Amino acid sequence: MNTTSIPRWNLDSIFASIEAPEYKQAVADYAAGMDTLENLLDTAKDFTRNQNDNFDFPAWLAAYLEAENKVDELAGTLNAYAYVIYSVDTTNTDYLNNISQIEEMGLRVQQLDLTFKSILLSHAKHLDDFYARYPQYAEYKFLLQEAIDETAHQMSNAEEHLAGELQRTGGDAWGRLHEQIISNAKDFETGKTFNELRNDAYAADAALRKSSYEKELALLKQNEIAIAAALNNLKGETVALNKRRHWNEAIDRALASSRMSRKTLDALIGAIEESLPLWRRYFTAKAKYLRKHQLTASAVSGTSGKDAGLAFYDLFAPMNTGDNSSKTDSLLSKTWTFAEARDYIIERYNSFSTAMGDFARNAFDSGWIDAEVRAGKVGGAYDEDFAKGHQSRILSNFTGAFNDIITLAHELGHAYHFSCLKGKPAAFFSYPMTLAETASTFAETIVKQDMIAKADGAEKLQILDLDLQDASQVLVDILCRFYFERSVFAERATRELSSADFCRLMREAQEKSYGAGLGTERHEYMWAVKSHYYSTGLDFYNFPYAFGQLFAAGLYARYQKEGASFAKTYAELLSNTGSMSCEDLCKKAGFDITTRDFWKSGIEMYAKEVARFEELCR
Repeated sequence: MNTTSIPRWNLDSIFASIEAPEYKQAVADYAAGMDTLENLLDTAKDFTRNQNDNFDFPAWLAAYLEAENKVDELAGTLNAYAYVIYSVDTTNTDYLNNISQIEEMGLRVQQLDLTFKSILLSHAKHLDDFYARYPQYAEYKFLLQEAIDETAHQMSNAEEHLAGELQRTGGDAWGRLHEQIISNAKDFETGKTFNELRNDAYAADAALRKSSYEKELALLKQNEIAIAAALNNLKGETVALNKRRHWNEAIDRALASSRMSRKTLDALIGAIEESLPLWRRYFTAKAKYLRKHQLTASAVSGTSGKDAGLAFYDLFAPMNTGDNSSKTDSLLSKTWTFAEARDYIIERYNSFSTAMGDFARNAFDSGWIDAEVRAGKVGGAYDEDFAKGHQSRILSNFTGAFNDIITLAHELGHAYHFSCLKGKPAAFFSYPMTLAETASTFAETIVKQDMIAKADGAEKLQILDLDLQDASQVLVDILCRFYFERSVFAERATRELSSADFCRLMREAQEKSYGAGLGTERHEYMWAVKSHYYSTGLDFYNFPYAFGQLFAAGLYARYQKEGASFAKTYAELLSNTGSMSCEDLCKKAGFDITTRDFWKSGIEMYAKEVARFEELCR
């Protein structure tokens, strides 16, 4: 396809460059803001140390929160900017140095936050007076109580400061090494980057899917020692710090970060486990169909029938029958231009609400999206939000496949979520992944359900496959990742782990989750592919996706009942995601997420789709 029409983003409304006067001023303001916070903290420490009854804690706290908001805005903007410019040019030394500088400044923010929490804890008895005198801070109740609770998992200030400093050259550096290896890996026979090989998983050519899968495995095996060292050391660091911070298990820290209870997690995982036979039916039905229509490499070579399940490289295989290959208006089989993707997403967002449609149009027209595939750019997709101007930037790797439309809709859903927080203090811009993935998945659902409604015949089979394919990834593959990471933490707590260990644990996780749904050709190196395992900020970067998938299904069902009026309810729901727990927010929306029945009700939508899929396959 013509790549000249695929955009790179425009960052001028944030900063022209890291050399721009505005950027340097923002960095200086960031440092000055921290000076202000430190002075306020010193004042509070003096009053507390001397047990001075003249200390007006409510007035002090109001001043501190106001100053902290300014620092949070600058911190969010500078960190986001540092990452986005690096993510499209991962070997740029200036960008790497800039990230290092911003991260180093962030260490001071962490240290100030630790001191603040200690002061807050020692004066907690005055909080009722604070809310009475400063009712404008009533929404902070949840955040301040959360800060108090977090003090139970703090080392001493000196230890936390040292841990943060060492993490820059420890876990964060290992994570960046993984990113650089993957983003710069290249198959010299075809000239394709690693991410281009990954994209071939969606190709109609069965032989190409298998060939690219084999080349992908070869590249990972070539780099397995370095990548395994990154994962082993990063998780080892996490195990050591979790122990010192009094977390019984890594999952406990993840749940606290997700603002979610163990009861809710158990209900969610239990419901997904109960649904595994359903998903294996889908996988085997797809495998049988692909072999019947000579759409698999094994069928073409005459070796089909050995496995009932799918080969790993056929998980994303399109269900092409030739019936709609001549249809120029086919949503699925055509190669989309970026302009067509833009118009379709705006149209679908508009069908839900004009506010959401107008938001998407502005994102496209304002140069918020970098969609070009190129060497040195990270794979996958993400949304990054900026307090400055309350704007976002979206990275994707657009090839013209319909799956790229879904990806753009997903990431724009994240950005729309952020837009619903406009006018709130920066403290509320931090919401858990569970709720973040709800917004993006809901945006996807708007697009997919439109397609299902419009399609018929072979195309309906294909769009059902697309929806089930994505849902199975978010439920079955996410469950696989959950099993894998849980076993990694269990074993890493007692010994070092090698690439062979990680491959073994991945094989076990795939068997437990996919089971007979997969054939013998599997992907034991998936631990080396998924960047989420290499995040120091959040362990178990997996179950929140399943949460978002099924919660979004519940919200969409409610939208179908209530119609256009639900758009306002939805926007209000998103605006509250930074100020309460998952359980409380969902209860406010009318759901009890601590019960397995709730999650099973979300899966029911997919059970109906699997039944229809099997019928159409026959």
